[in-house]
Amino acid sequence: MNTIILETKNLIKFFGDVLVLDGVNIGVKRNSTTLIIGPNGSGKTTLINVITGFYPATSGQIIFEGEDITKKRPYQIYELGIVRTFQIPQPLKKLTVLENLLIAQKHIGENAISALIYSKWEKFEEELVDKALKILEFLEIDHLWNENSYKLSGGQLKLLEVGRALMTEPKLIIMDEPIAGVSPALAHEILNRITELKRRGITFLIVEHRLDIALKYVDYVYAMANGKVIAEGSGEEVVNNPQVVEVYIGGQ
Repeated sequence: MNTIILETKNLIKFFGDVLVLDGVNIGVKRNSTTLIIGPNGSGKTTLINVITGFYPATSGQIIFEGEDITKKRPYQIYELGIVRTFQIPQPLKKLTVLENLLIAQKHIGENAISALIYSKWEKFEEELVDKALKILEFLEIDHLWNENSYKLSGGQLKLLEVGRALMTEPKLIIMDEPIAGVSPALAHEILNRITELKRRGITFLIVEHRLDIALKYVDYVYAMANGKVIAEGSGEEVVNNPQVVEVYIGGQ
């Protein structure tokens, strides 16, 4: 399906008197990987923070699956199927890799009545562990299931973030620099996993600087500068756009 799952309409964000998002319009197609690029300070991270409810929009609209989610709180956006990961992974470091995945999903034991029915939540827990182990196997970090997460490398933590997102059965995953600080080999592995998940029906919106690696894996690209979208299209079209070369590529 090529329908739009997420779009922003004339999205504006001020911090005090500073205009950070200046009428941003983007559309993310279902079952695609969309990339947002731009120099530091262009508004990329602010955009995904506004989309996911961490910052309120000053004006404009955010539409997800036809529903206006502009004023929804982060937990409400999460419940609709939008999950985000962060540039710096934020696992619970004293918990194991498996435990970090298990707590990402609401547990039937949190219901006071269900908690009293042992057979009900025991079966649920068994199914949850099986689900988590299958995700870890897919990400090829299942051998680390019993390691405390603080022992993981930077790249492994990025994969753990993906795993926690997958536990929620998301429709859209928004990722802030998923391959930042990761070796090229592991960066390709992370993006290969993302590509496979896209084939399985998950949509991705990604902010990333490492264009030499990321462009090979994405379907559509938006370039931002000074809070505005200055170009959009295929990776080749965008990186060869004279305005993008001037404000982004030329500034490296």
